[in-house]
Amino acid sequence: MPRGDGRLSQDLDPQRPGPQDACGVFGVWGPGEEVAKLTYFGLYALQHRGQEAAGIAVSDGSGVVVYKDLGLVAQVFDEPTLASLRGHLAIGHTRYSTTGGSTWENAQPTIRATSAGTTIALAHNGNLVNTAELAREVADRGLPTDPATTSDTALVTALLAGRPDMSVEAAALEVLPTLRGAFSFVFMDETTLYAARDAHGVRPLVLGRLERGWVVASETAALDIVGASFVREVEPGELLAIDEDGLRSSRFAAPEPKGCLFEYVYIARPDTTIAGRNVHAARVQIGRQLAKEHPVEADMVIPVPESGTPAAIGYAAESGITYGSGLVKNAYVGRTFIQPSQTLRQLGIRLKLNPLRENIRGKRIVVVDDSIVRGNTQRAIVRMLREAGALEVHVRISSPPVNWPCFYGIDFATRAELLANGLDNDGIRRSIGADSLGYVSLGGLVAATEQPKTRLCRACFDGDYPIPLPAGNLIGKHVLEGVARRVDAEAEQRNDGGAERPAASDQLVAQRLAASSNGGGTHRS
Repeated sequence: MPRGDGRLSQDLDPQRPGPQDACGVFGVWGPGEEVAKLTYFGLYALQHRGQEAAGIAVSDGSGVVVYKDLGLVAQVFDEPTLASLRGHLAIGHTRYSTTGGSTWENAQPTIRATSAGTTIALAHNGNLVNTAELAREVADRGLPTDPATTSDTALVTALLAGRPDMSVEAAALEVLPTLRGAFSFVFMDETTLYAARDAHGVRPLVLGRLERGWVVASETAALDIVGASFVREVEPGELLAIDEDGLRSSRFAAPEPKGCLFEYVYIARPDTTIAGRNVHAARVQIGRQLAKEHPVEADMVIPVPESGTPAAIGYAAESGITYGSGLVKNAYVGRTFIQPSQTLRQLGIRLKLNPLRENIRGKRIVVVDDSIVRGNTQRAIVRMLREAGALEVHVRISSPPVNWPCFYGIDFATRAELLANGLDNDGIRRSIGADSLGYVSLGGLVAATEQPKTRLCRACFDGDYPIPLPAGNLIGKHVLEGVARRVDAEAEQRNDGGAERPAASDQLVAQRLAASSNGGGTHRS
């Protein structure tokens, strides 16, 4: 997976990626500012959170315009496009899909006109777990939807637009309590910027101040990029509204904080601050803890760049082992729509990393990485280091074993594909070919965040999901496509004299999703 900050994919095959990121959201209310360009640079700072698609919505007070496409932020937007997006408020999104496939129709911001003559655009970071339930509500109420969209975000937009007898703010206070799962939203109508965060605050969302306006963003690093000063985090269960009358705050749910622990390990930029804790400092402390828990005699500590660098610095400082460079990253590896040939695919990680043989040859190496998911990357790195002449290769991981998938906005592998599921530590060590393997403990990781364990979501490590998951199979990235397939299967059984007639709402959901492969359209909505 390409990363905007140079971090490495957890898998070698682009068709079988490792942990993918949550999305990035950005919003600005700034009369007199070039809000589209501010949003562009904000999204550029958040590119690491998703590389599938990018989009910006703007309003000049009389109408909302959306421009979006598949690709990186710099691929989607150019100077003439940004110059055409004029207004006083804007929202933006950079996407990795966690509900709904990677299609143009599912790119964000989503947009929906109301019968009252207003327009709502919305961008979402996170993932809802009651998506199928929301799809039935949309169908039962006969709300208009684009049949080619299959994302939970589109459903929320339809529900907000489906209350024309009330303001968007009032509609949000009615809709938001019905959503279950993780969400950090930025949304807008013609005059107002809104931001909302689920009651557990799983995904980050922060508020910043411009000289002539306000900014909301997934990470504090995006505030820095656009010259906004950090004000505070958007609180769990809070709705903000920003317009010419200033900033208003409302509560739609009691806060029960469960911030994502994996943000500290991998997702967030190292120059971001979460809950008052600088991410780089946390990762260095994780490395120190890793050295205490898993010491080894070695000649050099090297990181897997760039995600392993802070922890490797901490490991070297605590252990007294020399820190050095052993792997060089190709700085220009990014998302491409040209898949490598079989010959290049067999080279695997060498497309992204190459060893410094003179530094490695004849040495006992400690190599530090952020996580192991399927193990393909670590297996290839160990092999590469041995071929470069390393005498020993000791792998140290700055997170506990990933045993459980995430349903709150990170697209991990399924549990069956997770290397740590079914293998003990020695089994994993043998699988990747290392001389030794050590993971930081869950307690050590939590301590490095300086957050109480009770305020963190640790589900991918310990299986303790703070937001209840739905029964059956009504969850997952393609849940809406799955509802359609299930209804189709029931219809076939009925035609054969089999199962009962499916609910009318399921039929309507299926009808509205049946055209999902026929989508198309221009960039502008």
